[in-house]
Amino acid sequence: MILTEEARMVRDTALDFFKQRSPITALRKLRDDKDPSGFSRSLWREMAELGWTGFLVPEDYGGSAFGITGLAQVMEAAGRTLVASPLLSTAVLGASLLSMAGSEDQKAEYLPALVAGEHLFALALEEGSRHAPTRIDLKAERDGAGYRLTGQKTFVLDGHVADTLIAAARTGSGITLFLVPADAPGLVRTRLTMVDSRNAANLGFDGVSGVVLGRLNGGADILEPVLDYARAGLAAEMLGSASEAFERTVQYLKDRKQFGVAIGSFQALKHRAAQMFCEVEMTRSAILAAVSALDQGGNDAAALVSLAKGKANDTLFLCGNEGVQMHGGIGMTDEHEIGFFLKRARVAQASFGDTAFCRDRYARLMGY
Repeated sequence: MILTEEARMVRDTALDFFKQRSPITALRKLRDDKDPSGFSRSLWREMAELGWTGFLVPEDYGGSAFGITGLAQVMEAAGRTLVASPLLSTAVLGASLLSMAGSEDQKAEYLPALVAGEHLFALALEEGSRHAPTRIDLKAERDGAGYRLTGQKTFVLDGHVADTLIAAARTGSGITLFLVPADAPGLVRTRLTMVDSRNAANLGFDGVSGVVLGRLNGGADILEPVLDYARAGLAAEMLGSASEAFERTVQYLKDRKQFGVAIGSFQALKHRAAQMFCEVEMTRSAILAAVSALDQGGNDAAALVSLAKGKANDTLFLCGNEGVQMHGGIGMTDEHEIGFFLKRARVAQASFGDTAFCRDRYARLMGY
């Protein structure tokens, strides 16, 4: 549970890169300009050149297979400046789904372009307002040698910009994954306006043609480990956001004066800041344990990931709320950046498992 020298180098490079190339003002500009992509494509190409898109891709297809521990360092750094990018949808979900489930032809076709930053992916999974990976009603019906998909998907991360969608559909009594090109006839993509200014879309499938990814009726077996990569990566991003919100709040407590003294000298605020510090550090330990277990193939990886994501949910919620409250009136304004962390917390908490989901899953995995 100690970062290797290579992982520390990745972390330091990512921290400097995002601080210089994508501060929170960049997210604000994307939001205010109503950017059609919702992220900087030039920044994404630079991230690909740094090799970050290939951390979960085998070397045979242009990746480095560096692992989720390294990618988590990038995502934690991105969380500090609330970077809007396809890291989660493409570098984590797309890369791991194709690497684990793709045929040799599919890997050869898609993975090199993914690593190069030239092809974006999105996982079309959810169909309701809460994370429920096995509650799938999207239907896939055989049509000659292929399948046609009919139904709806909601809150698909980067769904309106993805070049290829990976849709989870019901095939008889099982779940199967399908590759669907973004320009497929019958596919309707509706971009959503998210409170955290990130990309998401609702998708409508009306007899859309799809190609099987992996085994027929084997989608659930693939989704389980892949979603753990997503939960761990998102937890790392949330840790970065929580750490930044905490540090900004502590600095404000030192700078803001009342009655001639810094408000950070007030005992009640000291206690609240101390609680945030403790929660951030416990979350950091939980995430490092989770990503280490994933990279090492540990039997306890799923439980540790559930613990890490549940902890990250609560910690970012706490730091986002406390950050706004301790900043006082200015913290409630859009002009001040602290509120962006609170907004990000609301969406990230609900993505790939809120705290109730993670606690329930952890309890079941531990035999309760």
